[in-house]
Amino acid sequence: MTLATLDGRDDEERAGSIDQYISNFLLPAQAQFFNYNGLTYQVGGVNQTMPQQRLQDFAASLPGYYAALRNCPPAFAAQLVRSMVLSQARFTFRRPAWDPVRPRSTFGNTNLEVLEHPWVNGTTADLVGKMEWHAGIAGNAFVTNYQLGRLRVLRPDWMGIIYTSDREPDDPALAIDSELYGYVYQNGGWNSEHKPVGLSPEQVAHWSPIPDPTSEGVGISWLTPGIRDIRADMSATEHKMQFFINGATPNMVVKGIPAITEDQFKAAVAMLEGQHTGVANAYRTLYLTAGIDATVVGSNLQQLDFAVTQGHGETRISVLSRVPPPLLGISEGLKGSSLNSGNFGMARRTFSDTWVYPTLQSLCAALAPLVVVPEGNELWFDTSDIPLLREDALDAANIESVKADTINRYITAGFTPESSVAAVVGQNPTLLKHTGLVSVQLQPPGMTAPPAVPVTLPAKGAKGQ
Repeated sequence: MTLATLDGRDDEERAGSIDQYISNFLLPAQAQFFNYNGLTYQVGGVNQTMPQQRLQDFAASLPGYYAALRNCPPAFAAQLVRSMVLSQARFTFRRPAWDPVRPRSTFGNTNLEVLEHPWVNGTTADLVGKMEWHAGIAGNAFVTNYQLGRLRVLRPDWMGIIYTSDREPDDPALAIDSELYGYVYQNGGWNSEHKPVGLSPEQVAHWSPIPDPTSEGVGISWLTPGIRDIRADMSATEHKMQFFINGATPNMVVKGIPAITEDQFKAAVAMLEGQHTGVANAYRTLYLTAGIDATVVGSNLQQLDFAVTQGHGETRISVLSRVPPPLLGISEGLKGSSLNSGNFGMARRTFSDTWVYPTLQSLCAALAPLVVVPEGNELWFDTSDIPLLREDALDAANIESVKADTINRYITAGFTPESSVAAVVGQNPTLLKHTGLVSVQLQPPGMTAPPAVPVTLPAKGAKGQ
């Protein structure tokens, strides 16, 4: 339900009311601070994500998640693949399946201009790619048409959702009569000195591909359940770095250093550290005097089976990202039968069927409020320019062959050609219209065969026989 049906006001009035709501309710006074038991408390200011909140604030993990992503190559690569694949899609309009003439057919018009050129020098790929980066890392992506004829992707950690409730005004987000009132955006975040900007629901497209089951209208990042695996991959990389930093040799314990004073001991240790640690000193011979013993402790990378250990962690990250290991190019996807044509094709099909198509469908549903969609149709996507999906051409050709055979059978059974095509394309047999002709030759029922015409053969020996 939109605000127009609630209070009958136009967009300008609603935007103004949201600004007033922010000033009077969310920001009742200039934020003040006081100290108690060594801690600083804030009075006033924006309500954060706490019990009895009025403003649904979220995505505070964006900077942290992005930092983790930058330090974990497998996770960064997975997010990059997701963004690059989606950014190759294009938008179109699609007729419904029950359209009697051209069901499920797609078309375009000038209404798509705002998605094709969302901002100056911006493209559809820029729009979709940026939305996926925000949704992938923060779980939410926001786009506004605040400027006429222009779109802008807003940082999700600087956004908030405003809910209202008559029954529970202090905690409206999950109230039984909760209603979306609008959005608030503050440039620089909630601690910024910039003035918050109120946005009506009609001015914002909110995309949350993975809904948070515990919060209203909020999505979660695919990185959330994989933080431990990302940290493990980062630790494994650090372990590998320390292995090389310390000379690419196993850890050692040196016993029996002949030293009477602390200074002599430190001098001996400094000599050993200076001549036998670091990559430059790797594999040098260690000479010891009588009484000194060097014992190897720990394991080297081969003994740790480091490649397998790190490879399994990369696979877990791949599973969470929904990008199969063969497509991601990680070690577990580049060995054995993973690159077999059948296995690779199945991985590609799984990626497209379980992630690409559902994600694009939800993306279109989220962006639809910002586009003038022709009545009775829906905003849809065109994947013909996505190379990853072009290998489906053979399957598509086989499907079209089956459709053509089905259309022919319908026509042979007496249905009109137009309705047969509509029923097959729309996958809706109720669109079939019968001609009333039932035989193979499409003759009216009850019609008898025409009488036989007698044929007179010429006499034997006649001219021309």
